[in-house]
Amino acid sequence: MSNRLQDKVALITGGTSGIGEATAALFVAEGARVVITGRSEEKGAGIAARLGENAVYFHADVTQEADIAASVDETLARFGKLDILFNNAGGPVGGTIDSITGEQIDDGVHLLLSSVMLGMRYAVAPMKANGGGVIINNSSIAGLRYRQGNLLYSALKAALTHYSKLAAVELGPDRIRVNVISPGAIATPIFWGGSERANTLSDEENARKMAKLQSNLAKATPLPMSGLADDIAEAALYLASDAGRFVSAHDLVVDGGRTSMFNE
Repeated sequence: MSNRLQDKVALITGGTSGIGEATAALFVAEGARVVITGRSEEKGAGIAARLGENAVYFHADVTQEADIAASVDETLARFGKLDILFNNAGGPVGGTIDSITGEQIDDGVHLLLSSVMLGMRYAVAPMKANGGGVIINNSSIAGLRYRQGNLLYSALKAALTHYSKLAAVELGPDRIRVNVISPGAIATPIFWGGSERANTLSDEENARKMAKLQSNLAKATPLPMSGLADDIAEAALYLASDAGRFVSAHDLVVDGGRTSMFNE
């Protein structure tokens, strides 16, 4: 590794599985100190222990504003500053047009949109005090194309992407870069119920499901391969590091060319 994040401090939401876990591991390997958040105490503590003294797990639910604020406070208390925020937490939401409920809408907004807005809200002050920072928001190609997710999920991801670009313009003078990553179909446990469901299965069963998923996803992109959590982690590293110093208000699509298979 080349220590591209040496002396940087990062907060990663949804860090207990999939993309968040892969990003935390890569950031630590590149010299960062990292706070990962999530709802699975056992999984989070295990990941932090495996990554060593430069990783800390903090229990937080991003649908709760108090937990979001506490995550930033914990990062500052542990490591003294906040350089990088990766708003990664998410999951499936919604229902069909003729069956969706107000509760489903509220749950989706809290999980996919307000969690990002509030994460940014609490990160901005310490970043300004530190002379700048980087915010990366995990979106989706569902916000760009039809039939890449259900309607509520897609609409919320589109809103997240647009909000991020506007925020980048407002925060630019404070040397805070804001960017979005829009993954395509990435092979993670979200496809069979998310990290909570994966934690109930044996390692062998999860491995079997992952192998089948990768085989299926490889047939759905121009590149004959499945996207992996590590691919998104590498994209996050680029945006977080000095290599991306002049990149802001950008949506980095990582999808193996899948969006080009569909019309606007």
